[in-house]
Amino acid sequence: MGLIGDSVDTVFQETVVKWVNFFSNAIPAPYDTYINLGLAIIAVTLYAIFVWKFYRFLAKRDLLELNLAQYNNSVNPGFFKFLAVILFIIEFIIILPIIVFFWFFVMAVIIFVLLGDRIITADVTAGYILFIAAVIVGAVRIASYYSEDLSKDLAKMFPFTILAIALVSPGFFKKETVSALGEIGSLMGNIFVYLIVIIVLEFILRMLYLVSPKKEEFGEQLTSE
Repeated sequence: MGLIGDSVDTVFQETVVKWVNFFSNAIPAPYDTYINLGLAIIAVTLYAIFVWKFYRFLAKRDLLELNLAQYNNSVNPGFFKFLAVILFIIEFIIILPIIVFFWFFVMAVIIFVLLGDRIITADVTAGYILFIAAVIVGAVRIASYYSEDLSKDLAKMFPFTILAIALVSPGFFKKETVSALGEIGSLMGNIFVYLIVIIVLEFILRMLYLVSPKKEEFGEQLTSE
């Protein structure tokens, strides 16, 4: 990441740890269990709400309903085709991959915070967490072109499975779990490689969908199987 990047990462990590220790020490010992219980319930509830939003959005084949082509009012056939290509690139090659990439990064952060200290070893680095997140998001996006019901199941199965593993792991409800937020910077190493992969994947999926014959009937047939 470079000297500057490492310095920023270190400062951010120290700041997170500092605030975690501050709030942890501010809690009176007799009320520690009750406050931790309340915070844990709130955290799990917020996580469940996030997953609900996550799978309902990411599992849709058409994440964006911008339909930018409706703004192509050119009467010149050549210019009409040119604008159609430009609008297609803006919607499906730029905007859509960025949105998918955002959810990919959020998924990577979730895995890192919930399971990072349990799976990261000398042989398993933060890059592997990015790989896991990319597999999850990629599988959901591919499944959305086959059946949105299948993609919804995938999109909610993985996050809830990760939560279940984290909840039953000893020591999960400790300040070290929150302190892991300070190490998120370690995920930034090869993250832009996955951005390129997501752009290519979305482009291939969209092109295959556009050239498939009778795609609407085909999609309905696949969904009904």
